Amino acid sequence: MVRKILVVEDDQPILDLMDLLIRKLGYEPILIANGLEALKVVQKEPPALILLDIMMTPINGWEFLEKLRGEYGMREIPVILFTASPLIDEKMKEIKDPNLGVLTKPVSFTELKAGIARYLG
Repeated sequence: MVRKILVVEDDQPILDLMDLLIRKLGYEPILIANGLEALKVVQKEPPALILLDIMMTPINGWEFLEKLRGEYGMREIPVILFTASPLIDEKMKEIKDPNLGVLTKPVSFTELKAGIARYLG
């Protein structure tokens, strides 16, 4: 069975690119443009990994992560924050979560492959 990777990103060109790259890596992408819809999907069918944009609406990536880990208790799903924000390193120092990583936009195919392999082998 092909493992699924949920991509939560509000920029359609980036979603389209992630769709192609994730398929090329042999995974099945699930593409969602906002965090609230993504939370509904995760409850029904938890993915193997989540690629999560930080700056989106109606909830941002941090709020999504808080709900996922807290309210829904899904601490075991690896999440890779996918962001262009230079402040992410400071925020990551505060968070103690072994299932949380970061990829900085723009991401190369090699970086994406390595990031996913870190959690999915």
